[in-house]
Amino acid sequence: MAGEAQCLSYAGCNFLRQRLVLATLSGRPLKVRKIRAKEEDPGLRDFEASFIRLIDKITNGSRIEINQTGTTLYYQPGLLYGGSLEHDCCPSRSIGYYLESLLCLAPFMKHPLKIVLRGVTNDQVDPSVDVLKATALPLLKKFGVDGESLEIKINRRGMPPKGGGEILFACPVRKVLQPIQFTDPGKIKRIRGTAYSVRVSPQMANRMVESARSILNKFLPDIYIYTDHMKGVSSGKSPGFGMCLTAETINGTILSAELASNPQGQGTAVLPEELGQNCAKLLLEEVYRGGCVDSTNQSLALLLMTLGQRDVSKVLLGPLSPYTIEFLRHLRSFFQIMFKIETKTPEEEHMGGEKVLMTCVGIGFSNLSKTIR
Repeated sequence: MAGEAQCLSYAGCNFLRQRLVLATLSGRPLKVRKIRAKEEDPGLRDFEASFIRLIDKITNGSRIEINQTGTTLYYQPGLLYGGSLEHDCCPSRSIGYYLESLLCLAPFMKHPLKIVLRGVTNDQVDPSVDVLKATALPLLKKFGVDGESLEIKINRRGMPPKGGGEILFACPVRKVLQPIQFTDPGKIKRIRGTAYSVRVSPQMANRMVESARSILNKFLPDIYIYTDHMKGVSSGKSPGFGMCLTAETINGTILSAELASNPQGQGTAVLPEELGQNCAKLLLEEVYRGGCVDSTNQSLALLLMTLGQRDVSKVLLGPLSPYTIEFLRHLRSFFQIMFKIETKTPEEEHMGGEKVLMTCVGIGFSNLSKTIR
């Protein structure tokens, strides 16, 4: 079957993760050419090579070919195998970079996935482990991927540039996904958050909390922000601090925002007060954008809708991010699926910015490699 599926060809290094994840799920071979071909340092970067190694670990029978300069990649996906694994992530990108893709693949393994990832837990580029724990896990539960074994646990925090963090991600397998109708985000009832500090004074976390509350208290009274100060071995190898905030609605929508301090020795020093205030403003911005899924998880929600049973799924999103728009194009290439996109103006919804109602019929994806007990 895999031999007959026609090979998709792309050029350039953009959206490499999306392409590898969708190739793995659809079973279609993939060829990516001209990866940074014109740069002084051509080919795959170390974090992309690390990601390809991770894909190789969680699958069985994948064929991966990379030419000598690293500018061409051929990937023929194998079966998603899962099991208990460990992976050392490249410290130039955070664990979130790898975890986002694992969240897409984990429900379709042969054996439940239980993986320890080591590296940078919080940085300024990728979604942090805290945000994915607070937003992506409840989203998976809506599609029927739940159970005691679904968890993300932070054993050690690691800040850039040296990392040293460690997390555990475990996810059960499912044969099919439930379709969802998730069109009413509901009103916000509470705000929760974590202010963390590693290898700096514990006072930093308290200062962030106070400054964030000074803004959020005008919006809503039910606010609780934990302070998380890790000491000794569990604090990784580099100093830093940051904050992750989530707003939860009565209908179970979770919107998130986060900020982290500049890596050691890079950029100007950030005051914890400024960081706390800016993070609170980012959260209010996300609330204004609204929708039932926050901007970091738009593509995850759309992928799970695509792979659902042959039934109609609907979800209301805020303005689509450029990453999500490209993801929709890739979904069309790999799964021949198109979404119906309706824009809702703020007047119709009586709140926030413009919203988009995404509707599709699932392809009835079934996890063929799941062991029948």
